[in-house]
Amino acid sequence: MEFLIMNGAGNRFAVFDARTTPGFALTDAQVKAICEPGSAAMGPLGADQLIVLRDTPDADVFMEIRNRAGFAVGACGNATRCAAWLIMEERGSDTASVQTEADVLHCTRAGDYRVAVDMGEPRLEWQQIPLKEAMHTHHIDVKLGPIDNPVLHNPGAVSMGNPHCVFFVEDFETVKPHLAGPMIEFHPLFPEQVNVGFAKVEADDRIRLKVWERGVGMTLACGTGACAAVVAAHRQKRTGRRAVVEVDGGELLIDWLDNNHVIMTGPVELEGRGTV
Repeated sequence: MEFLIMNGAGNRFAVFDARTTPGFALTDAQVKAICEPGSAAMGPLGADQLIVLRDTPDADVFMEIRNRAGFAVGACGNATRCAAWLIMEERGSDTASVQTEADVLHCTRAGDYRVAVDMGEPRLEWQQIPLKEAMHTHHIDVKLGPIDNPVLHNPGAVSMGNPHCVFFVEDFETVKPHLAGPMIEFHPLFPEQVNVGFAKVEADDRIRLKVWERGVGMTLACGTGACAAVVAAHRQKRTGRRAVVEVDGGELLIDWLDNNHVIMTGPVELEGRGTV
């Protein structure tokens, strides 16, 4: 079967169109084999996630998301832009709706190979993220390092259809996200594991972000993570409600509107095609 190789700000996907083959399914082992860096399907970079497009009566397309470890994910902002762009190109339209397990997301063309996605409202209650116990989520009790001088502390917790824990840091050398991320991902406070963001606020409207994605590892970009970073930063009075988030793969513009919806705008790239 043929598939597309796409990325959004460097977040890389294997995209299978199963709208005409509703019985198409992949096992966890097959997903891992396709997405693994160095695989015959995806080459040395591999894929952060595998996407399957399916028909649905509730939107223009349903997007099934599986991460590199094989398990299902409720949301992916960068993949949503890719799926929406494909539908817009196919139909010659400037709008598209994409259904995920989390929600139906409405998308608009924002230029050549650029798409804006209404990511909906952030979920901020502890049960919605979810956390194991009740607490306020603008600061949660998660620390890493010595009790009297932790390297990481007081993150914000946000769900954008998937759980995020966002730490605010002075630099990435001290924190070492690739080492800290896996320790926080499996913290007992997060029953569904968690995506871990490391955000350096550079200005009221600019954030530098690195994300350890659950089931994947370090990624060049995470769209829901960028949304979560701006929401968490504003709740902690670190930034305004609109900011450019610079990730390793590019830049995403995040706007937390007064109606509580988060709009994410960013690039789409079609790298090529593959077969399995």
